[in-house]
Amino acid sequence: MIEVKMRWAGGIRFEGEGAFGHTIITDGAKQSGGEEAGHKPTELLLFGIASCTGVDVVRILEKQRQKLTSLEIEVKAHQDDTYPKPFHTFEVKFVARGENLDENKLAKAIELSESKYCVVSQTVESEASVTTSYEIIAE
Repeated sequence: MIEVKMRWAGGIRFEGEGAFGHTIITDGAKQSGGEEAGHKPTELLLFGIASCTGVDVVRILEKQRQKLTSLEIEVKAHQDDTYPKPFHTFEVKFVARGENLDENKLAKAIELSESKYCVVSQTVESEASVTTSYEIIAE
């Protein structure tokens, strides 16, 4: 089980605390009545996809003795124009930097994360389409 708590902080802002005691603030755009004093709640889902798969990919590549020096994960989410505007497609792009990275190992690490290890991706995929790409930048 995982649990977080959010507390209303006025307007449409909420403050939350996670399992490790770290806080997070969510807020909305000014045109929606917010003050833009935190992350949009919908961004948290995208951060979750990026960080969940990122952890898996880093760990898998380390076990494969790949010399990864940096990894960036870009997530773009597409949503309907009508309310409640659910997300229908996520594009996840991995940009890996390192020494002699093996493309096949990177691709397999991503596939394993999305299909077997990352609970966020698996949850989202049951409701939306997720497309993935990657890029290796040699050093």
